[in-house]
Amino acid sequence: MHEPLTKNSDALTAYLKEQEAKDLLRFITCGSVDDGKSTLIGRLLFDSKMIFEDQLAALESDSKKVGTTGDDMDLALLLDGLEAEREQGITIDVAYRFFATDKRRFIVADTPGHEQYTRNMATGASTADAAVILLDARKGILTQTRRHSFICSLLGVRNIVLAVNKMDLVDYSREVFEKIREDYEAFAKTVGYENVTCIPLSALKGDNVLRSSPQLAWYNGPTLLAELETIRLGEDEDLKPFRFPVQWVNRPNLDFRGFSGTIAGGAVAVGDEVVALPSAKTSKIKSIVTFDGTLPRAGTGEAVTLTLEDEIDISRGDMICHREDRASLSDQFEVKIVWMSDEALMPGRPYLFKGAANTASMVVTRLKHSINVNTLEQMATKRLMLNEIGVANISLDRQITFDPYKDNRETGSFIIIDKLTNNTVGAGMIDFGLRRASNIHWQAVDVNKAARAEMKAQKPAVLWFTGLSGSGKSTIANLVEKRLHTAGKHTYMLDGDNVRHGLNKDLGFTEEDRVENIRRVAEVARLMADAGLIVLVSFISPFRSERRMARDLLDDGEFHEVFVDTPLEICEQRDPKGLYKKARSGDIKNFTGIDSPYELPESCELTLKTATMSAEDCAEAVMDYLDRLTIS
Repeated sequence: MHEPLTKNSDALTAYLKEQEAKDLLRFITCGSVDDGKSTLIGRLLFDSKMIFEDQLAALESDSKKVGTTGDDMDLALLLDGLEAEREQGITIDVAYRFFATDKRRFIVADTPGHEQYTRNMATGASTADAAVILLDARKGILTQTRRHSFICSLLGVRNIVLAVNKMDLVDYSREVFEKIREDYEAFAKTVGYENVTCIPLSALKGDNVLRSSPQLAWYNGPTLLAELETIRLGEDEDLKPFRFPVQWVNRPNLDFRGFSGTIAGGAVAVGDEVVALPSAKTSKIKSIVTFDGTLPRAGTGEAVTLTLEDEIDISRGDMICHREDRASLSDQFEVKIVWMSDEALMPGRPYLFKGAANTASMVVTRLKHSINVNTLEQMATKRLMLNEIGVANISLDRQITFDPYKDNRETGSFIIIDKLTNNTVGAGMIDFGLRRASNIHWQAVDVNKAARAEMKAQKPAVLWFTGLSGSGKSTIANLVEKRLHTAGKHTYMLDGDNVRHGLNKDLGFTEEDRVENIRRVAEVARLMADAGLIVLVSFISPFRSERRMARDLLDDGEFHEVFVDTPLEICEQRDPKGLYKKARSGDIKNFTGIDSPYELPESCELTLKTATMSAEDCAEAVMDYLDRLTIS
């Protein structure tokens, strides 16, 4: 009664095992707008019979409604899943599809061609083994062809196939193809590709996609599918150094303690000698545990739980490596960054760095240059805008384990997260750790902050007065310092104008310089708090992210944000330095409140409304606040 079911089950099991035995090629299609990327993948899926009957029926229906190929099926609609994509006939998001042949399994990513979606294309390329660069035979090599080729090189895509599409629209001309091939091969060498396979084809007609075409009898090379089936996948990932970022400490009961994660490189076997970083404690692999049981050995990409023979302290974010082949440690790096946010990247502005298993606070200490991806020219810059690529030095607030991106994509890549919005705003690749990071160490001292504060009989604190120019920040801060001084407290006041006469005299008022201005002052305030002082900082400090950075530098409870809340019209009426008048007339650029924004505090410790309070009343309110905290 159950024999047919058993036979079907056995056949399915055998089929799945057969598929698992095939290797997997991840590739992307990229190029300029309307070069036919989605149509090409649709053709691959259609001709390799990887479309279900219901998908085929839906495709026929959609082709009649929104198709662009007349009475024929519009194969591009298999990939263009967003409503906006179908309406505009373009690709916006990255669409992933799986298909298989007798020789290999494939995951293909259809990436967008528009320049504003370059970040989406970079996302697709980040895991690809190969890239199919499409171009329209009528148009030849375009800016996006060069842009996408460079990004593929930057992200470590090893194999490039140039698919010269729409050959049917140039009468399958050999001369047109040869000219494009020569031009592209010359360009490809400038971005590191010595060997490029160039294939003439027509995705719409199916010429040279799966089968050779009589229309292209003069071409003696492989079809696109034949080339994809034979591309070498490079060195065996299991032969690389073993890297295991710990994602979870697994303690289901008192008798078991393991470390769970996905192997990011290399392989590991029971009995191997390993080291945990950054602690440098060593042990041996006791067992390799999976959901289906224990394994004698595991390789790259496998999700496992490792148990060790010794009880050593390992936490989430640590890295387990082979003892004789360790990952590097550093907190400063040279990196390449692909910027993905409408808000510019600013040196000095705090971000979050998220790597294989590490999260740390990050600051770009130096933006060396941006790269013009159209000409490959290195260009001096102070910021990175949306879709721009740059080379920078970054500094983290702690050491992390890493490998250069060229050696390991998993442990050498990271994303950048905005601290305020938690949005991913960039992606990066580590070139190397900076040598100076390993030559600089914290010097241990016996007299610490607590000892200095105890001598002064006070708690260290930073009172950060923020508000528009003319709001009364410095006047109020000065009155508060006088009262604290009278009470016998040790204080120091950092005023925006005064600091620009010395420490920050080299800075202007651009957004980049304002960020650096606050970064320097925040570091000085931190040092003064470490000396046990009560520090009063009076700066416009218009950006929330910089005020957040200053707060994060200090211990909990030491930073107190005081918002001097004065309406813009009152500040303009006061205008003690005549700055608003100059800003309104255009003599001063980037003036906060006029042509540069002030970001209101979202949560501050104290708000002073100077429209209804005198400076003395505001100073008294600050002193009352300090009394409640037992600081003054």
